[in-house]
Amino acid sequence: MRTSQFHLVTRKETPQDAEIISHQLMIRAGMIRKLGAGLYTWSPLGYRVLRKVEQIIREEMNASGALEMLMPAVQPKELWQETGRIEDFGGQLLAMTDRAEREYFFGPTHEEVITEFVRDEVTSYKQLPINFYQIQTKFRDEIRPRFGVMRSREFIMKDAYSFHLSAESLEETYRLMETTYTTILARMGLHFRCVLADSGAIGGSGSQEFHVLADSGEDAIMYSDSGEYAANIEKCEAVSLIADRAVPTAELSEVATPGKKTIEDVAEFLKIDQKQMVKTLLVAGIDGPVALVVRGDHHLSEVKAAHLPEVATPLCFLEEQEVRKLVGCDVGSIGVKDLNCPIIVDLTVANMSDFVCGANKEGHHLTGVNWQRDAEFTQQVDIREAQEGDPSPDGKGTLKQARGIEVGHIFQLGDKYSKAMNAVVLNDKGQAQALQMGCYGMGVSRLVAAAIEQNHDDNGIIWPAALAPFQVALLPMNYQKSVQVKKTTDELYQKLTDIGVDVILDDRKVRPGFMLSDFELLGIPHQVIIGDRSLDEGHVEYRHRKKMDKQKIEHAKIADFLQQQLSL
Repeated sequence: MRTSQFHLVTRKETPQDAEIISHQLMIRAGMIRKLGAGLYTWSPLGYRVLRKVEQIIREEMNASGALEMLMPAVQPKELWQETGRIEDFGGQLLAMTDRAEREYFFGPTHEEVITEFVRDEVTSYKQLPINFYQIQTKFRDEIRPRFGVMRSREFIMKDAYSFHLSAESLEETYRLMETTYTTILARMGLHFRCVLADSGAIGGSGSQEFHVLADSGEDAIMYSDSGEYAANIEKCEAVSLIADRAVPTAELSEVATPGKKTIEDVAEFLKIDQKQMVKTLLVAGIDGPVALVVRGDHHLSEVKAAHLPEVATPLCFLEEQEVRKLVGCDVGSIGVKDLNCPIIVDLTVANMSDFVCGANKEGHHLTGVNWQRDAEFTQQVDIREAQEGDPSPDGKGTLKQARGIEVGHIFQLGDKYSKAMNAVVLNDKGQAQALQMGCYGMGVSRLVAAAIEQNHDDNGIIWPAALAPFQVALLPMNYQKSVQVKKTTDELYQKLTDIGVDVILDDRKVRPGFMLSDFELLGIPHQVIIGDRSLDEGHVEYRHRKKMDKQKIEHAKIADFLQQQLSL
């Protein structure tokens, strides 16, 4: 490809609304252009990368035995009513009405559509197991779309759905997809982790996420420094940090803490460590308010709390007025003594003694509080966020924290959708049986941004070889004026094209400095600089985008040298 026959428009300026590096570089490199909030047009340059991501995914999904298909992006509302998921997605669903007043959603995901397809097409256990996938456009009406294609409203996703007669068969395909995703991301040259995850609105009994590691990642992931354990912080098990509850040594005492409403303020005022305190949070429950208690230096995991059967859905903290009505004080003075509601404590809190908490009296706290003697809890359960330095739940080492960009998520859905939509088959005994189902999603457009977040420097993108829009860039100095440079460049371009190398030749009438900085920005892995001076000396200059050190290569041997580099 010659730049004179290609659409290549770069920018020096960084857009003001581009907050993260991938958004900045994709705009500056001319890969995407914003159409509206969370809506982006992919240029020919950006689309080349997108297609390379799709191709790797397609090849590995096909190798796993999955069958590619294509489902409509627009879905009848009635399907979502069958599963009762409209409330789960809420405002993210883009609703529309046709001329006959029929209601539709622009699909944010396709569980309902594929289940409707399978309940008509698959009727016997002999057709199972089977795994369908598609690469399709989705739409989720994000409240605040940001970060370019990382969190856009319209995006491209690979979603796959498997169907089985038994949970054992589902587990087998689930593990196959775990391996397939690992292979996909490894082929793309990305550093990643597979972690335990919460299933969220998709549902099901178990799930794992795949995260590309990057400092800009929205998700915190926890992993053992000496074991295999890894989980999203939402799912990471937080073990008790106190093995056994010590015998009480302090008397219960009430102290005035005027104007001190936060853990930090009270701890400083009383000159104690936050670890000696507990904080009590009141949430709406199924049968009335519920108190959730964590240690002063810990944070409540709202995801874990939301899964408690006693807690109402969605998780909702009591307003100040409701707290005053129940307890008679502000939020900063809530404690566990004489609290007239169920008390659920974190595992660490259950083993605390001689601790400090609110006195359920404005501007007062209690010291020397102990369980059984001064207060009782209803149950103890893991409800806090794990933190770096905690013991790893698998007993191997301690937990470390990293930032990750979620690019894939696999689920064991069980019969959640098949039962709701009556997707059944006849088993070997001729009896109707609900299908077991798995779901496997991967963000295609998000992977492009994630790759940039992980691979860049101050000058621009550094593409992993498998994702680069072009493998080789030919950068001739004075191409329009020098007969020698033009002849050498054209011959090399033709030779590389003939052997199947994906090459771009910059034949623009631009200054050498502009050309070189442009291709640093674009991140093409292998770059050949061709000029009169070097040709007079019998060589051309080669540089790899990641290393940026120049090598002098005999111009007669450059094609063979590039082939060798591409095979590494």
